[in-house]
Amino acid sequence: MTSKTWTPRSSYAFVLMHKFSMLSLSALIEPLRIANYCSGRNLYGWNLLSADGEDVLSSNGIPVPTQAIPVDDNTAWEAIIVCGGWNAERYENAALFSWLQHMARSGFTLGATETGCYVLARARLLTNHSATIHWHCANAFRERYPAIELNDALFVIDGQRKTCAGGIAGLDMMLEDIGNKNGKELAREVADQLLHSRIRKADLPQKEVKSRHQSSMAPALKKAFEIMEMNIEKPLTIPQISSQLGFSQRKLERLFNRHFGCSAVAFYRTMRLQEARVLLTHTDMSVLDICIACGFASSSYFSKSYTSLFGVRPRDHRTSWPDSDPTPYWPGISQFTKARIKKISSRKSD
Repeated sequence: MTSKTWTPRSSYAFVLMHKFSMLSLSALIEPLRIANYCSGRNLYGWNLLSADGEDVLSSNGIPVPTQAIPVDDNTAWEAIIVCGGWNAERYENAALFSWLQHMARSGFTLGATETGCYVLARARLLTNHSATIHWHCANAFRERYPAIELNDALFVIDGQRKTCAGGIAGLDMMLEDIGNKNGKELAREVADQLLHSRIRKADLPQKEVKSRHQSSMAPALKKAFEIMEMNIEKPLTIPQISSQLGFSQRKLERLFNRHFGCSAVAFYRTMRLQEARVLLTHTDMSVLDICIACGFASSSYFSKSYTSLFGVRPRDHRTSWPDSDPTPYWPGISQFTKARIKKISSRKSD
């Protein structure tokens, strides 16, 4: 929290949701703190708010003290940013929604990081605005709010709306703010203090961030990922994919076995099941519709494959995620053991 003994030139309010990401919050605040430190001036301040003013539990289990959203308008924030948390896609709080709507009408800039974008959307505050959200739930967000223009970007500033994909993208958003208001030299100095070697532009696609772990892989394998990602609802056959790549199916299978210890079919199926999990936990689509949207012709086969991969049936995952589990587990594709993926691979192909 900022000191009450001085008034900063610019100030932010961060509204914390239950199980918000501490990393995302730190990425937003630390550049502001370091800008004060490096400049020797009170350039930035911030307040941590919540709907009830109680401590808010972060996703790593650390409680963070907050102030209640104010009842008066005696504030002068640069922006009010909602830091999304678990179940933000189903969050309901009439008082908070009303306050955010009032602040928007009063001319305040409203923003969100990670799943906080859901809160603004549910409060009908993203109409006619461009926005971004973490790539993990982008497709689910588009499914629920098709009228909102969603961009694959690190952050989007559209008039009086400021949205960020989350994670360390918050550093880039705040460094741009520092550079615009206080000079590029200060922004560079803050970035150096953060060991953030490159200040990234807003429109840099998130996919570049998502695919860094693939940097040591063959270009053909990366291209195969892209083809699979673009064909979730209507999966291609492996021969069709290898044909697009311009080499044999045998070569493609060797690449997947070398890097993942599984067949291309098993990897593709796992990718589609990961997408199914996002739709289950972030939308109200029926299990059958999700089955179809992820390219499964048989609902029984979909349920069987899903249960084998995640250890729980699709309909049970929807009702259990995530409040009933204090430490939800969402392994990425690379985290599934070779033996587990091979077990799934040995079953008949869909």
